[in-house]
Amino acid sequence: MKQPSITAKAIGLLPALPEFLKTYNLLKKSQWWSREQLEEYQVRQLGRILNHAYENVPYYRKIFDERGLKPDNIQDFSDLQKLPFLTKEIVKDNLNELKAGNYHADKFEYVTTGGSTGIPLGFYYEKGVSRAIEWAFIKSLWERVGYNFRDKCAIIKGYVVSSASTGKLWDYSFFGRWLMLSSYHMTEDNLPHYIRKIREFKPGFIQAFPSAVTILARYMKSKGVEPFPSVKAILCGSENFYPSQRELLEDTFHCRVYSWYGHAERVVLAGECEQSADYHAFPEYGITELVREDGSPISNDNEPGAIVGTGLTNYAMPLIRYKTDDLAVRSSIVCPCHRGYPMLKNVQGRWLQEFIITGTNRPISITAVNMHSNVFDNVEQFQFYQEKKGEVVFNIVRKDSYTERDTEYIRSELLKKLGDDVRLEISFVNHIPRTGRGKYRFLVQKLPVEFGSSAVSSEDGE
Repeated sequence: MKQPSITAKAIGLLPALPEFLKTYNLLKKSQWWSREQLEEYQVRQLGRILNHAYENVPYYRKIFDERGLKPDNIQDFSDLQKLPFLTKEIVKDNLNELKAGNYHADKFEYVTTGGSTGIPLGFYYEKGVSRAIEWAFIKSLWERVGYNFRDKCAIIKGYVVSSASTGKLWDYSFFGRWLMLSSYHMTEDNLPHYIRKIREFKPGFIQAFPSAVTILARYMKSKGVEPFPSVKAILCGSENFYPSQRELLEDTFHCRVYSWYGHAERVVLAGECEQSADYHAFPEYGITELVREDGSPISNDNEPGAIVGTGLTNYAMPLIRYKTDDLAVRSSIVCPCHRGYPMLKNVQGRWLQEFIITGTNRPISITAVNMHSNVFDNVEQFQFYQEKKGEVVFNIVRKDSYTERDTEYIRSELLKKLGDDVRLEISFVNHIPRTGRGKYRFLVQKLPVEFGSSAVSSEDGE
């Protein structure tokens, strides 16, 4: 028997290696299928997950029965409109009823997201398997610009470096192939050390939050620092990516900048290709809809709509017609890459690039403060508020289950990311108001904060 590669071991795929290989091998072939073949595949997978949900997931059995429906009544994508949207509030209120009853308890992996809107959300993956499948998609995505798991990569994506207090702002992972750089200490004084370390490491790629790599690029451009000759491409994700940032990064690093869109709920995954800056949505990953505010579908180009996704890979907790907080515009162009994938453009993700400013002028992207742990399990809603440098108020709407232990836990975990030069005040409120457009904000930032080529406050771009 052929031994699993060191790559598989290093990213924790060994227990679910067959699922990883099965998905990856499918993607190598299916990316070149015709649009008709891809739609046929989606319809088959949709039928599988709907039958599974009806037979094994209490919430969906109730939804189907209330509407007098059976899975066979949904024969194509338009029939999906017979089912209601799944919102975050519904997930929160029906978490256990959304778990598949044919899975043993030890097969569930509980995952939480701090919620970019400040509304925490918990859900379940199939332990091991879901992450293995995700890595197969990511590998296929990054290979479009030449990245391989064996390549060296510098990463600036919210990693908490344990040795930061001693002045060492980086660490290594993945058998030394990943240089993990702190995104919490990118100050004028520290950036020369980042540049020196990246130059010594000679990575083929930089993977980063757009906000973090933009800070690095702006510094390099202002100081006339030469680009890194080893870097072939910049891989950007997890935040909105603005045209001004792309222009700055390409001008500074002299290489291709590549962006993708996804989220922890894993119903939609999309990324650019070798020849286009539009997002190609993986049809093997999920079914993507764009809808108007009244819920009606959008089929024409140039009209923005809310992204609704039906995941095709997570049977432990299926999310069907899950309504995200994200917006996009459909594109009907035929991409020169010849993939028959649905195309999206102007994707406006939940993570607006907002920054907390510490007492020593360190800008910390709010994306980097997001928690994928149980920190906020007893919190109904939260919001950061800043009007003075180095001081942050964290407003919390408590659940009935909230205790003083939660306060201590939240303070401890946040300060690990914010650092010693931030005074954190935790305040309890009865509600957190929406913006004029009816949205919740993760951070209300009253200080002007620079990113890209302009200065903004979090009130801009509502």
